[in-house]
Amino acid sequence: MPITFVYGNNLKRVAKKDTQDFREWFERPRLYWSILVVILLLSAVMRYGLLDVPLERDEGEYAYAGQLILNGFLPYQDLYAMKLPGIYAAYAGILSVFGQTQTGVHLGLLFVNSATILMVFLLGRRLLHPLTGLMAAACFAVLSVSQSVQGVFANAEHFVILPALSGMVLLLKALDENRSGLVFWSGLLFGIGFIIKQHGMFFIAFGAVYLLIAEMKMRPFIWRYFLLRFWLLVLGAALPYAITCLLFIFAGIFDKFWFWTVKYAFEYSSEMPLENAWDAFKMNATDIVGSSPFIWILAGIGLTSMVWDRYARERWMFVVCLLVFSLLAICPGFYFRPHYFVLTLPAVGLLAGMGIMGLHHALLNGRLKALKFIVPVLAFMICAGSIWQGREFLFKMSPAQASRSTYGLNPFPESIELGRFIRANTQENDRIAVFGSEPQLFFYSGRRSATSHIYMYPLMEGHQFALEMQNEMIREINENRPEILVFVKVPTSWLVRADSHRRVLEWFQGYQAANYSLAGVVELSGVEGVYRWGPDVNWPPRTDLWVALFKKKGQTEAERDRF
Repeated sequence: MPITFVYGNNLKRVAKKDTQDFREWFERPRLYWSILVVILLLSAVMRYGLLDVPLERDEGEYAYAGQLILNGFLPYQDLYAMKLPGIYAAYAGILSVFGQTQTGVHLGLLFVNSATILMVFLLGRRLLHPLTGLMAAACFAVLSVSQSVQGVFANAEHFVILPALSGMVLLLKALDENRSGLVFWSGLLFGIGFIIKQHGMFFIAFGAVYLLIAEMKMRPFIWRYFLLRFWLLVLGAALPYAITCLLFIFAGIFDKFWFWTVKYAFEYSSEMPLENAWDAFKMNATDIVGSSPFIWILAGIGLTSMVWDRYARERWMFVVCLLVFSLLAICPGFYFRPHYFVLTLPAVGLLAGMGIMGLHHALLNGRLKALKFIVPVLAFMICAGSIWQGREFLFKMSPAQASRSTYGLNPFPESIELGRFIRANTQENDRIAVFGSEPQLFFYSGRRSATSHIYMYPLMEGHQFALEMQNEMIREINENRPEILVFVKVPTSWLVRADSHRRVLEWFQGYQAANYSLAGVVELSGVEGVYRWGPDVNWPPRTDLWVALFKKKGQTEAERDRF
């Protein structure tokens, strides 16, 4: 229903006329859906030039896991990682539809992001007005593609917020229309967000808290209705995780699933010293706000509008709760990595939409009613200005340059060529081992890892399991005898600490020397490294950062068994 905004008896007729002049334009479905389509198309254009950007590490993990699933293998058996398996299933779906390439991965992200933009619009429209939804969707589209949040890379946060926002839309619909059955489906969507990544638990908490607040505002408050809806929400949220647990119980690997996603995840979340947390937050938050300052200013106006705009106050509790729980969602472990902030962007977009509506209402209520048409122009200029600020990254850099600009001298562009070399020099059933945290190599090469430890980070951390993990990795490599070893001499691929066990590093030197010969080296420098294969290999490499490939020699069983 269109809302007629009145600011006092003397202004009632004028406000209604001004509403018809401007706000009712955006209440026409044909108009606002057309504008939304334009927003979606512009968002796709921003992402199009970087669809071929090389996979980074997390993407490599998800893509490799998705590849394993499509080949009939399960995570936590052939791949150890602390993420919940929803993101692996999502990647498996993307790879099956769009192909097993980095382009296919990012094309899948484009569609996920487009669906998320749609959900942001639907949420803003239901909360206040279609104009609020359009502005929120536009701001979210711009913020979510920003380099400051690593937005063109298909991190799990993009996949968490889609079902979470869908759950919010259903929850509002259930409460507005008094349809208790929808609360269960809302909880189910929140639960899907959780099994994609543990951070999604905060959106489940948001749903429960807002349900209580909304029910308490009802007159009279009836406990049995609240408890019914609360348990429907909880049941829906718990169902995806319960099904996941049953799947791994029946597969016989629930103990590994529990260890990596609960026990190790808890150890990992306690690794960051608290004194470093504020510095990490401040550094990344400053970059993110600085990448689109006017959108964040507009979001700040939207936050304050709950004080001076009577219509913003009607839904202030929803938006404030969402902002609080979105901020809590980036806090586990206090790492505050740039892509974690994607979880906060829907709330920021909604606040920006409320800011636009608040400014419009202020103009109508003041002496500047003639300037009311400046509001859509202002919204357009703010979004266009943010896109212009990021034009170098979005429109001028090549995919390799974008990767280097974002991640520095990590071997992400080089991994594509390394994967081709490995594929060409191995058989389909051969195994490879990567000494470094570069799971994208398994995906590009289409070869399974000789060890389930695809990251070196857990092996170098200070927890009680580190040495046991190193010994397990050594045992698995001895058993599977990989055709190719890859050693990555890049500090960010290891994160060796002063207290790290070095058993696996010491073992590698002797194992490689006895069983493998040097096949190639990539020296990391510039936009893309220098490749040297076969007789052209220089040793030692000429750069400080490099990746070396070693191919298995023809040796006897006795020689192999020495290690």
